[in-house]
Amino acid sequence: MNKVRQAGVPIRALGAMSGTSLDGVDAAVVETDGVTITGFGESGYRPYSDDEQRVIAAALGRWEGAEVAAATDVIQAAHAEALAEYRDVDLVGFHGQTLAHAPRTRGTLQVGDGAALAASLGVPVVWDFRSADVEMGGEGAPLAPFFHFACAKYLNRDAPVAFLNLGGVGNISFVDPRFDRPDAPGALLAFDTGPANAPLNDLMMARLGKSYDQDGKVARRGDVATGALELFLAEPYFARIPPKSLDRNDFSEMIALVGELSDADAAATLTAMAAAGVAEAMQHCPEPPSEVLVTGGGRKNPVLMQMLSVSLDCPVRPVEDVGLDGDMLEAQAFAYLAVRVARRLPTSCPGTTGVRAAVAGGTLSFPG
Repeated sequence: MNKVRQAGVPIRALGAMSGTSLDGVDAAVVETDGVTITGFGESGYRPYSDDEQRVIAAALGRWEGAEVAAATDVIQAAHAEALAEYRDVDLVGFHGQTLAHAPRTRGTLQVGDGAALAASLGVPVVWDFRSADVEMGGEGAPLAPFFHFACAKYLNRDAPVAFLNLGGVGNISFVDPRFDRPDAPGALLAFDTGPANAPLNDLMMARLGKSYDQDGKVARRGDVATGALELFLAEPYFARIPPKSLDRNDFSEMIALVGELSDADAAATLTAMAAAGVAEAMQHCPEPPSEVLVTGGGRKNPVLMQMLSVSLDCPVRPVEDVGLDGDMLEAQAFAYLAVRVARRLPTSCPGTTGVRAAVAGGTLSFPG
């Protein structure tokens, strides 16, 4: 039996993630049998150049055409370059780049050819993680919750905990590690909380030519426009019962809500919107989590973290406080999920994406 398919045997899996922040490719190794995490290996980061970012950004929200083809070429080449540096890995999890996400209508589009990547790397590759979930009625996102469940077990947690990812879009995983399996009813609830860094990053680029609000310096000088915040929270998305998910640009009108504000006030208001979306999300948790562990770029924004600490009724801290790597958690998640796909274990369930039944979503391509 091929090693990657052999149940119960830990292997070294390499995961890659290129997220909605469009900053670059994260790559990380996880040692796992697809159930238990036995260790974390090396990791690395391959940034996108300004030109590469522009090419990918031009394709966001598109389903086909020259812009999509150009973005696909960039994504493929960047991943091949980033992953070629890793040796002695048994399997690769390749998420690709999400360009468009509309699960209730057109579906979901992650560009990147896993079969071609397997051929170039000489290693089996799992890819196209989301399509099967969407075809079975799921949102196709978020997919990290099964990995978050394994992380809670790895940390020996014995009470519910929430993992909050603040990337371009925010998403939360309510994890109850008292269950034995992530697909057991009640073990997981996951969904997108709302926009996180994407609108703020777009504002910073448009007004100041900066890719993000480093250390929250701009937002710290401003005041929150409560009227804009109230309009934001009136969006129908927040009234929907989870699971639910968003496209990066679903809240693009947020920029218009702060269009007349100063740079500082606009940044403070967009930051407050990200925190308010999380506070709204917590109301859907089956019970209050014992702690909220924050991953993604948002955890490095002290203004956003302070807003979360004030608005939530439990400790809020970056995942580094418990020994995890917040820069690499999503890449690690797709390494872990790749092993589950290879071993025909579910990667999503009704509590994480709203899919009709637990499903192992993904395509396994072998080299040669």
